[in-house]
Amino acid sequence: MAIPNALQLPPYMENLPENSTSSEIPETPIDKTVKPKPGLRLELRGAGNYYKGILHIGCTLIPISDDILEELQANTALSVDEFFRLFVEKVGYSSYLQEQIQQEVKSAGDLQPQMSAIQQTLRQY
Repeated sequence: MAIPNALQLPPYMENLPENSTSSEIPETPIDKTVKPKPGLRLELRGAGNYYKGILHIGCTLIPISDDILEELQANTALSVDEFFRLFVEKVGYSSYLQEQIQQEVKSAGDLQPQMSAIQQTLRQY
């Protein structure tokens, strides 16, 4: 809206908010990305979901079919190493995915706590 006999602002200053000047420093953006914990995490979602199990590999989510979940549940008494071999074979439906699972375990450190947590989750399901 033009005011007669008023000082005309340059075009780049016409849309500035009230009480601001062109010399204000814009706020630095805040990084709000969530950085996933390294390692594998099994999420059991229960009835009412198409996939009852989701494997988290970093930021990647891998759906796990009901029959694979049942087979893994039936084998939770295996040793950690044996269970891990079965887990990689059943959940890793491609050589690439199997490699990603193994790499994620290595990057997180010890296999024992990761597989023990997954076995415990399956036993409680």
